Amino acid sequence: MPRVDGLAGVASFRLKFEDGLRARGVDVTHDLSAPSDAILVLAGTRHLLPLWRARSRGQRIVQRLDGINWVHKKRNTGLKHYLRAEYGNFILSFIRSRIATRIVYQSEFSRDWWEAWYDRTRVPSAVIHNGVDLNAYSTGQDSIPPYPPYKFLIVEGSLGGGYDMGLDNAVRLSEILHEKHNLPIELVVVGKITDEHRQRVESKTNILINWMGSVPRERIPEIDRSAHLLFSADLNAACPNSVIEALACGLPVLAFDTGALKELVPGDSGRVVPYGGDPWKIDPPDVPALAEAAVEILRDQPRFRRSAREGAEKNLGLDVMVEKYLAVLLG
Repeated sequence: MPRVDGLAGVASFRLKFEDGLRARGVDVTHDLSAPSDAILVLAGTRHLLPLWRARSRGQRIVQRLDGINWVHKKRNTGLKHYLRAEYGNFILSFIRSRIATRIVYQSEFSRDWWEAWYDRTRVPSAVIHNGVDLNAYSTGQDSIPPYPPYKFLIVEGSLGGGYDMGLDNAVRLSEILHEKHNLPIELVVVGKITDEHRQRVESKTNILINWMGSVPRERIPEIDRSAHLLFSADLNAACPNSVIEALACGLPVLAFDTGALKELVPGDSGRVVPYGGDPWKIDPPDVPALAEAAVEILRDQPRFRRSAREGAEKNLGLDVMVEKYLAVLLG
C-alpha cells in the first residue's frame, strides 16, 4: 500500500513485484483491513491511522524508501510543487521514524542519505536494489542497432518540476558529440514534457530530437534495444528503474557520478563520470568529460552492450529482488 498506478517509478515496481509474488503463490491485497502477514509501504500515504493500528497489533510493516525531495530547495519550482515536496518528505519521515518495523532502502546511497538527514532508525534495515524481468527486458536478436545516427536515449517519468536540467545536459552532450566529435546524433526523449518546454528546448539547438512523450511500459524494452546509449539524467537518483531496464536490454548507461549510479553501473556496463562540481548545489556539470566517455561507449558497442547485460543478469534480476524482499517481509 498504497496502490500506486501509472507508467513509471513506484507503479512500475508495484506491478513487477506483485507478479513476482504471485508466481511464488503469495497472495496480494491493497486492503489494510484484510488479514495479512506483512504490510509493504511503497510510498507516502495519508492513511496513517490504519497503519498505526496495524503496528499496535504487532503486524510487521516494511517501508520501502527511495530518495528525499530536495530540488525544490535549490530551484524555484513553484509554490505548489514546493508544498507537495515538503509534505511528501514529512509523511515518509514520519512513517520511517514512528510506524515502520523494518526499512528497505533502494540503494546504499539512499540509506546513507536518509540517515544523514533524518538520523538512523532503531528498527532493522536492508538495502535491496530494484530488479527487472530478465526475459521481458532482454537483448533481442540484433545485438547492435543500425547507425548513423547514434541514438542517444533519455527515459524519465517527467521532465518538469525542476528536473529539466537533466534534459539540458543531454542536449549539450549531443551538441558536443556532433560538433567536436563529428558523430551524427539523434536524441530520443521518453517522458512527460509540456509543449512550451519542448518548444523552448528546440529553439536553442539544431540537434535532432525525437520527442516520444509518455509511452506504455510494454514499449520500453523495444525502445531500449533500438538505442546505443542511455543517459541517466536525474541528479542524486536513489535507484532509477530506467537504468536497470536499459542494462537488462544490453544498453550501456552513461551518467554523472551522483546518487546510486556507481552501484548500478559497474565495470564496462557503461561509464559514470565525475560531476565536476557540487551536484547538491546544482553546479554546472562537466559535460565535455561526459562526451569523452560517450565516445568510448559508442566506438566499442559490442563490449559495453555485452557487459551491460551480464551485469544485469548477475545483480538486477527480478527473482533476486523478490526473494530479498520476502526475507524482510516474512522473516
